[in-house]
Amino acid sequence: MVTNSESQNLTSISEFHLMELTEDSELQPVLVGLFLSMYLVTVLGNLLIILAINSDAHLHTPMYFFLANLSFADICFISTTVPKLIMNTQSHSRVISYVDCLMQMSLFILSGCMDDMLL
Repeated sequence: MVTNSESQNLTSISEFHLMELTEDSELQPVLVGLFLSMYLVTVLGNLLIILAINSDAHLHTPMYFFLANLSFADICFISTTVPKLIMNTQSHSRVISYVDCLMQMSLFILSGCMDDMLL
């Protein structure tokens, strides 16, 4: 039987506190620029691969279809974590809600499995 004092000791987690990459405030804009440029190069490069395969009829073979799907999986995989990392570094926020964390981890695992299934 649960007494009133036992039910008051339950705690609920609503957010997680993240560790920073660096506490140096002068280095944070450099990290944001570095991560943003790597993210944009990755997404744009994979989009160019997908567009090149879709636009040329000679590339409509199973091998290139596989390559286009692999590029799409790579875009999904990198888009699950890097935008949140950039946003948190830029805004100096170290908090992620439980729901956001669960959603991000689910998408990360799903896109990682999608990448593995294609290989």
